[in-house]
Amino acid sequence: MTDIIKKSAKEINKLFLNKEISAKEILDQFYKQIEQVESKIDALNISTKELGYSQAEELDKKLSKGEKLGPMAGVPIIIKDILCVKNYPVTCSSKILENFIAPYESTCTQKLWEAGAICIAKSNMDEFAMGSSTENSAFKKTKNPWNLKNVPGGSSGGSAASVSAFEAPVSLGTDTGGSIRQPAGFCGIVGFKPTYGRVSRFGLVAFASSLDQIGPFSRDVYDTALVLETISGYDAKDSTSLNVDVPSYTKKLNPELVKNKKIGVIKELMGDGIDAEVKNEIEKSIKIFENLGADIVEVSLPNVKYAVPVYYILATAEASANLARYDGVKYGLRSPGSKDLPSMYRTTRHDGFGAEVKRRIMLGTFALSSGYYDAYYKKAQQVRKLVTQDFLNAFEKVDLMLSPTCPSTAFEFGAKVADPLSMYISDIATIPASLAGLPAMSIPCGFDSKGLPIGLQLIAPSLSEELLLSSALAFEKVCSFTGKVPAGVA
Repeated sequence: MTDIIKKSAKEINKLFLNKEISAKEILDQFYKQIEQVESKIDALNISTKELGYSQAEELDKKLSKGEKLGPMAGVPIIIKDILCVKNYPVTCSSKILENFIAPYESTCTQKLWEAGAICIAKSNMDEFAMGSSTENSAFKKTKNPWNLKNVPGGSSGGSAASVSAFEAPVSLGTDTGGSIRQPAGFCGIVGFKPTYGRVSRFGLVAFASSLDQIGPFSRDVYDTALVLETISGYDAKDSTSLNVDVPSYTKKLNPELVKNKKIGVIKELMGDGIDAEVKNEIEKSIKIFENLGADIVEVSLPNVKYAVPVYYILATAEASANLARYDGVKYGLRSPGSKDLPSMYRTTRHDGFGAEVKRRIMLGTFALSSGYYDAYYKKAQQVRKLVTQDFLNAFEKVDLMLSPTCPSTAFEFGAKVADPLSMYISDIATIPASLAGLPAMSIPCGFDSKGLPIGLQLIAPSLSEELLLSSALAFEKVCSFTGKVPAGVA
C-alpha cells in the first residue's frame, strides 16, 4: 500500500483517481497516524469516523463505476469545531455547547463534501475563537508539534497543529484577527484568510460577524489554493457574501506573477517589539523576493498602531451581542436548580463560559453601554476606516505588502495567561488586514535558534487572492519547508 501520510492533498487526489489507493485505505492510514500522535498534541475534539468512512465508501463506489469525481476526491480534511457538520457536535470548545448537535451543514463543508473531501475529525480551539494560544479551550490544551512545551497559536490551534503533525493534509480554520495566520506561523505551515465575503459564513458560529472569515491550512501553497477554490463563492444564505466570480486559483497559480511587482514592507511592523530572530528571517525573505524580480519598497500605515485597541473594542462588542443567545433557554447548556429566569441566565453563563469569553463579553458590553458607545465603539469604527484607508493609499503604490506574521515564535504554555494584554499583542501584525477585510496569508520562512517556525505574512488588495497565492508559490519554490518533520511528532 502506498504511504500517503506526508503527501499533499494534490498527490493524494491523484493517487486515488488513478486507483493506486482506495479512499478507505487513505482513511485507515490517517486514523493510524492520529492514534500515534494525538495523545501528544491533543489537536482534536471530535472524531467523525462514521461520516468519514461513509464518504470514503461512496467515493470508492463512484470511482469503480467510472463516475466523475471532484478535485478533492479522497482528500481527508479536519474541520475547526466552530463550523456545523450536520448531525455532529459543534462545541466551539465551550461547556455551554458541549452537547449541542448541529442540525444543518455549513456552506463551506457542504462544498467540500461535494468536491469529494472526507471528514476526519473536528479540531480543538480557543473557546468561541477567543484567544491566541488554544489555552482557552474548555476541554484540552493543544500542543505545538515543533515543541510540545509551546502553544500552537490560536484560536485555530487544533486545525494548525493537526496539519503540522500529519493528521490530515489540509484543515479549515477561522480568522477574526489572525486566528488562521498566527497559528500557521507558529506551526510552520501555510494559513490563508480570504477577502471578507469571499467564503460564506453560513454555518459558522459567530464571534465577531464583521471580521470572521473561514480559510484553509495546508503544508504547501497549491493545497491552500485547492481548498480555497473549493469553499469560495456566493451564498444567498449569507448576507455578507460577495456575489463575484471565483477564479480557478489552482489553474492560475503562476510564480512568474511576482516579477516586477512592488512589494511594500510595512514600516510599523518591522520596528520595536519584533523579535530579533524573526526580523532577521523576514529580512532574508525580502532578499528572496528581490531575487525573484520583485521591487521592494517601504510603506507606512500610520494608523496601524491603533489596530489592536480598535480590534478589541469592535470584536468584543460584536461578541457581546452574538453570545447573548446562550442563555439556557433556546439551546446549549442550562444550569439546573435556578429559582427564576434571571438566576438561570446567570448560572448558565457562569458555568458555561470560560474566563476569557466572560472577559470579552464584559468588555464589549461596556463599550456598547449608554454613555460609552460614542467614546469607544463609535470612535473605534471611525479609526477602523482610517486603517482601511491607509491600506488603500498604500496599495496605490504597491501590489502586495509584507510583514512578520507574529512578533515572536511560539511561546511556552502559561507565559501570557496572566497578562491578557501581552496575549493580545501577539496578533499585532495580523489584525490590520482583518480590520480592512483584505486577503492575507502566512507562509513558513525559517526557524529560530530553538527550532521553532517563523511565519511571513503577505497581504493583497481586496479580491486579489490569485496574486497572493502566486507570489507565495514563487517564494515556496525557493524557500520550502514542506519536507521537515516537527520534532514533537518525529
